[in-house]
Amino acid sequence: MPRGRKRIADASSMQYETAIPTKTLKVTSKKSKDPSKEYSHFTHWLVKSEGESRIENGHDFKFSIDDLANSKNQTTHWEGVRNYQARNFMRDFMKLGQQVFFYHSNVKEPGIVGLVEITKESYPDHTQFEKGNHYFDKSASKDNPRWFMVDIKLVRHFKRCITLKELKRWHLEHKKNNGPLKDLFLFTKARLSVLPISDKEWEFICKLEDQEPFVD
Repeated sequence: MPRGRKRIADASSMQYETAIPTKTLKVTSKKSKDPSKEYSHFTHWLVKSEGESRIENGHDFKFSIDDLANSKNQTTHWEGVRNYQARNFMRDFMKLGQQVFFYHSNVKEPGIVGLVEITKESYPDHTQFEKGNHYFDKSASKDNPRWFMVDIKLVRHFKRCITLKELKRWHLEHKKNNGPLKDLFLFTKARLSVLPISDKEWEFICKLEDQEPFVD
């Protein structure tokens, strides 16, 4: 894979955590959620990548599933994520051998176009240390890396694109009847480029590949 070509959909926003102003907080007895437990049951994921060229400051964000297919061993490292929630999913919860939906954004018909598999668990994203790289982060160091990545390998292309429009229809339908896509993160956490997928969501979406699209 040509260095610096691949890029994930939310990376260009460079979303960093903001400091919370110092103020007196009301203490309650309610326990905060433990993130390690909140997402540890997820074993499937969705990653977004830009399927068509978008050039910004000389950098092309495109990395399609065909680009992955043409990469060495059909494998690449998933660098460039610059959103804390998405990073945490990769760093803390993605495990070797888990399967992932590959989703095309920045195309005429966004949607899921194939399956990939995690072949290496999280390790520091090298681009954060490289001056001149679009994803250089001066606050990161090799002793204290801020950003992480995983390696993924192509499993297969889908027979057809399961479009965002189709998934939206199912999501709205399932909100009415308590179906498996009622809480799909693709719509409840739409800004993220790395999303967890429940077992029920995974099973339902995989079956859509062999069905006629559910659209108007």
